[in-house]
Amino acid sequence: MGSNWSDRRVVVTGVGCVSSLGTDPDTLWRNILEGKCGIDRVSHFDISGYDCQIAAEVRNFDPTPAFPNAKEVRRTDHFTHFAVYAGWGALKDSGLDLEKENLDEVGAYIGSGIGGLYTTEEQHKILLAKGPGRVSPFMIPMLILNMASGMFALYHRLRGPNFATCSACATSNHAIGEAWATIKRGDAAVMFAGGTEATIVPLGMSGFAAMRAMSTRNDEPLKASRPFDRDRDGFVMGEGAAVLVLEELDHALQRGARIYCEILGYGNTCDANHMTSPDPEGSGAARAIQMALRHAGIPVTAVDYINAHGTSTPAGDMCEVRAIQRVFGDHALKLAVSSTKGATGHMLGAAGGVESVICCKAVEAQIAPPTLNLDNPDPNCPLNCVPHTPQERRIDVFLNNSFGFGGHNAVLLGRRFQG
Repeated sequence: MGSNWSDRRVVVTGVGCVSSLGTDPDTLWRNILEGKCGIDRVSHFDISGYDCQIAAEVRNFDPTPAFPNAKEVRRTDHFTHFAVYAGWGALKDSGLDLEKENLDEVGAYIGSGIGGLYTTEEQHKILLAKGPGRVSPFMIPMLILNMASGMFALYHRLRGPNFATCSACATSNHAIGEAWATIKRGDAAVMFAGGTEATIVPLGMSGFAAMRAMSTRNDEPLKASRPFDRDRDGFVMGEGAAVLVLEELDHALQRGARIYCEILGYGNTCDANHMTSPDPEGSGAARAIQMALRHAGIPVTAVDYINAHGTSTPAGDMCEVRAIQRVFGDHALKLAVSSTKGATGHMLGAAGGVESVICCKAVEAQIAPPTLNLDNPDPNCPLNCVPHTPQERRIDVFLNNSFGFGGHNAVLLGRRFQG
């Protein structure tokens, strides 16, 4: 590794995911480019009494190939299933041979916004129906949100840095950004980083609906998530996970790794404005973007594409537009700015991870992915939000924005790899 922070370069060498549009990155990317949408009526419990009855579920999913045995699957929550599978996919994609690695220098930061909500709900039912003696001894380790990161490390014997970020919808970007910093300062050679979420359960659906945060376009699920559109009425919940393999450049080159991109910057700020509402002027988000640019040491005019947080909420989308305008000025009109949540729904703590995978694919293909359902662009959003269809264009530098309840802002900046 290099002798100081600035000498060490960090690249992405593997990606893995679980989503409503596919459980591998190639399938996800193909469906994104084809304009597919993973949103439908909720299928795995009776949704008829709920205000919001639609979500982007992961259906027909079998986590078993990524686990040591079926018993381990039973002892872990759905959010851990998604994370371990996405991490396993990223490991395969990277070509890393862990038998040849010093596992003291390989770590994992896999976060979750909420953790084991399925387990919380199921065990609470058991407590009420059968009493405290029948609650599972695995309840706590199943529901605590660090367990995805911990179990993935356990299954692969990764003894390097390990923790779980938890910052609502900024979770994945914080995990990836902190993993980048960990490698930069020489505390690891390889990091698995991302996020996972499994909250499409009665408690999760009713809680978000009670906040009036979710779309109620129940009769048109494919058109419900519409970032930057004039007629947007709230987000649509998604679930799944994504994990990236981040690697110190010399380490990656020595083993002949395929490199998706180089991570150059990371911004991490707080709005300190409201429990759930973003700063209306987007100043916190703007400062996070500026921090990522400062780390990267590049001008605003070098940025080509932004994968927007763009959740399809009336207030949130506008705050992000203002942040982009504030930072980029005239260059904002030359950017491609798309939100892929029209296709995947809002995967909460997993969102930034899945969108980082999409950014890697966008750089690889030199294609900006589309924003679905952008039929009537909000007149307050005069940006190129890539409506409906992908745009072939030069993408050397990208930003990935994620903003979460609590005022958390996390921005990643990546660049097409230059030797």
